[in-house]
Amino acid sequence: MGNDDQRSAIRRTVWRSVAALVGMFAFAFALVPLYDVFCEVTGINGKVETSAQALVNEEIDDSRYVTVQFITRNGSGLPWRMDVETRQIRVHPGQSAEVNFTFNNQSDGVSWGRAVPSVSPSSATRHLRKVSCFCFDEQRLEAGERLELPLVFQLARDLPEEVNSVTLVYTLYPVETRKAQLQAGAKVLEGDEV
Repeated sequence: MGNDDQRSAIRRTVWRSVAALVGMFAFAFALVPLYDVFCEVTGINGKVETSAQALVNEEIDDSRYVTVQFITRNGSGLPWRMDVETRQIRVHPGQSAEVNFTFNNQSDGVSWGRAVPSVSPSSATRHLRKVSCFCFDEQRLEAGERLELPLVFQLARDLPEEVNSVTLVYTLYPVETRKAQLQAGAKVLEGDEV
């Protein structure tokens, strides 16, 4: 094999490696939106529509009750406590309901958090309308601050008959980007004072 043949083979290998690297980066970049679309279409993972929806004025199905349970979890790295005033309620499909959640910053500094919901069974996801929800919104709490926020929701009348219980799980996560922005802003201010 000649020198030119070796160089040509090396160039092909490099270009193929670069193309594979670009392809992997593009796939990784597109993975989150693709996953969200997949979950929305299939109802897997309890993903729900995050935009505010209006209550649908439909006849209430008085012939049956659905038990709605609320579970709160704290993700690691956030010194907050999230609670719900009512752990379980019974509603008729078509009926609207409101439940209050409280957030307490148990640290001695300001921090940001975000509650991410999931719904089970997944077949109920498409039938859950969240009219007013703190879901996915960044919340800022000062040291020791307490915040109360409502969840107003409605289960659609066409909720499948076999669904007698719906569980909404809210997991609280820290919003690290805000913490980094705050620290960067403080450094800029310190640098301006010097």
